[in-house]
Amino acid sequence: MSTEQATANDSINAIRTLSIDAIEAANSGHPGLPLAFAPVAYLLYAERMKHDPADPLWPDRDRFVLSAGHGSMLQYAVLHLAGYDLSLDDLKAFRQWGSKTPGHPEREFHVPVGDDGKPQPGATPLPLTPGVEVTTGPLGQGISNAVGIAAAERYLRETFGREVQDHRTYVIASDGDLMEGVSAEASSFAGHVGLGRLIVLYDDNSISLDGPTSLSFDEDVEARYQAYGWQTLRVDDANDLDALRAALDAAEAEESRPTLIHVRSIIGWPSPNKQGTHKAHGSPLGAEEARLTKEALGVDPDATFSVPAGVYDQFRAGNRGPAERAAWKERFAAWREADADRARAWDAAWAGKPLPGLQDALRAVPAEKEATRVSGKRAMAAFAPFVPTLVGGAADLASSTNTVLPDAGDYTRDAVGQNVHFGVREHGMGAIVNGLAAHGGIVRPYGSTFLQFVDYMRGAVRLSALQNLPVAWVYTHDSVALGEDGPTHQPVEHLASLRAIPNLVVLRPGDSVETQAAWAAILEDVDGPAVLAFSRQGIAPLPRDGGDDAAWEGVRRGGYVVKEPAEDPAVVLVGTGAEVGVAVDAAALLGEQGIAARVVSLPSWELFDAQDDEYRESVLPVGLPSVSVEAAVTFGWERYVDVAVGIDRFGASAPGTELLERFGITPSAVAGRAQELLGA
Repeated sequence: MSTEQATANDSINAIRTLSIDAIEAANSGHPGLPLAFAPVAYLLYAERMKHDPADPLWPDRDRFVLSAGHGSMLQYAVLHLAGYDLSLDDLKAFRQWGSKTPGHPEREFHVPVGDDGKPQPGATPLPLTPGVEVTTGPLGQGISNAVGIAAAERYLRETFGREVQDHRTYVIASDGDLMEGVSAEASSFAGHVGLGRLIVLYDDNSISLDGPTSLSFDEDVEARYQAYGWQTLRVDDANDLDALRAALDAAEAEESRPTLIHVRSIIGWPSPNKQGTHKAHGSPLGAEEARLTKEALGVDPDATFSVPAGVYDQFRAGNRGPAERAAWKERFAAWREADADRARAWDAAWAGKPLPGLQDALRAVPAEKEATRVSGKRAMAAFAPFVPTLVGGAADLASSTNTVLPDAGDYTRDAVGQNVHFGVREHGMGAIVNGLAAHGGIVRPYGSTFLQFVDYMRGAVRLSALQNLPVAWVYTHDSVALGEDGPTHQPVEHLASLRAIPNLVVLRPGDSVETQAAWAAILEDVDGPAVLAFSRQGIAPLPRDGGDDAAWEGVRRGGYVVKEPAEDPAVVLVGTGAEVGVAVDAAALLGEQGIAARVVSLPSWELFDAQDDEYRESVLPVGLPSVSVEAAVTFGWERYVDVAVGIDRFGASAPGTELLERFGITPSAVAGRAQELLGA
């Protein structure tokens, strides 16, 4: 064995032993993947990828996604050895409270603190674990996010030029990732649009948690990916560095197709008693087996968290990233000097905000009696010029959801427009949109389908909230009022389930003006993910006491008073979406009975809850009887009102107007419940 090979072997074994030690210290974790795939991670970080630990957010870095997030110590070990801000003490705190090395890789940012221990005003948020691009763990999500990351790189490269955007996306994926349906959806899409900068290294170790993969999985993965339109390559031994290098060379030479490198490995290698079995997958090796494994590697079995002399230097010597970043900075400065307009668009894109003038453009959209999905279409036409890098689309429903950017072109194999045809792939769409956002430079990417079908993509929606990704989920046909398609297509529990997700802002606008204001709030104010729930049926403009300005201010604050009676109100009627109009008409009926009713629109619980007590009580006074109306389950409304009018059952197949009548979503029903509450 040559000196160079031995030195590389020392670095690879350091990855393995650091992983063993951290998992043993935590008495929790997954040693099998780090032991088996250490050579692959070494090659990526030490020889192959363009990355710079001194600037983990450099826009033109290569991206790495550990889709098999259970093997997180593999990534933490290489990040430490590569020079990222991840110390040995951080590795020793693996899976502990508040550590930078959680059980699965997490994309989390924090605002730097000053000497006084307080967050620095205006400081750029920094990653809690530098080098982690996306949160992984739910299998299939990471590889699917990587499709979005690669799609973003391609869009930005062709929009701004190779001088400033020219990188690849690398993925380590497991058998479990490729079993999950979401990866099939996203991989099919990646092949269809030809994402040639996407390289997936598939760890085929024939083992899953319950035993051999043959219990449930025996398909020809290479043939499947070839059918998707991918290049497939094979390496028969994960320890064969030369074969891995050759495969990576071939993958990087292919620009028109994504590449799957099928790598055979032995899980837990070289653990004498657990390698090649499911016992190496999800539990620590144990003290004695850890010792035997280190002996098999030829390292000191008594040393823990020990990095041999010279390994740090060897690991970092081949990293071309610092030189590449320096060259990029020179190119970027020249590019900026040569094209001020594109530079301004670049700055806005990477700041994640629209260009100036967006709100004026949206305010100029006239109010109409129409479905809010149509209002959303008019909003997108108005704000499109102010978000030149917004990319998104629908799950084969754009003609129904009306989520198309006019004159923006389609994202295809041959062109990179802003309109993406995701096909009937809701879950894949969700994960891809998360990847678009995680890459950076794509302002508020969006995915759209019917509200009912959020169930098909809930995993991706939850992860968008967990990572605080700036995405827009646009859902239409938001109630039983969609009509004859029946209960399979009629959402009832979905608003409640979305509101239950922490860090997710849900907006259900009540007319065309609220729709414009909701889009403005999402694009300008909301940092994390947001849901827009739009109607299929037409909605008349609301008769606001404060005019359109009341809606613009009220939507941003989550709720506001639409109509105030001439005398002190005896009851408050609260609605969202199309049912705000129902509340207005119910208030009129109550007025005829001498009962003064205030009408409140509450389009976003989350934004309303974020207001101070004074504002919230000015809208919903404590102690004043209140009734809500929403064509959905009543779960959750108890926090705001005394009586909730809703639909606590599944829908039915009939015309929408008849369904609303039969389910009691009518002015007379709401007025009647208010009278009962008041004892009138």
